[in-house]
Amino acid sequence: MKTRLRMLRVGDRGCAWTAGIRHVKGEVDCHRAIRLRVWGAGKNSRALQVDLVSKFWPGPWGACTTDNAYPTSKDVRAVVDYALEHGWEPDAVGGTFSLTESGHARAFELTHFLITDRMRDPNAPDPSARVIHAYEQRSGSAV
Repeated sequence: MKTRLRMLRVGDRGCAWTAGIRHVKGEVDCHRAIRLRVWGAGKNSRALQVDLVSKFWPGPWGACTTDNAYPTSKDVRAVVDYALEHGWEPDAVGGTFSLTESGHARAFELTHFLITDRMRDPNAPDPSARVIHAYEQRSGSAV
């Protein structure tokens, strides 16, 4: 499947971004996950990467990754703004600046997504409890 490169303007900066759909297995459920990558100064610039897990729970058909959560331009802009405030230097050449669950999840989340480390590290914390808690907070009811 070909990855679609999308464009976004953040202030005076043009950013290119991609979002790849994946999944993360947890003890309670399997969750839709998105790997978001952003370049703020061309293909050789320092990329921004964040792995997101959908707050939607439970899956509509009880199967992995079946919800339709996908980051919007507003979500990507919020990620870029946060990353710029926390050390991302998009004009630097090479490398990747990562927003991680262990380093950023307490201070940052999106309306429909949480940051997860489980996609890059299978030993990272199970996102299920955080997803269920976020879903309950948003829907106003305990499951």
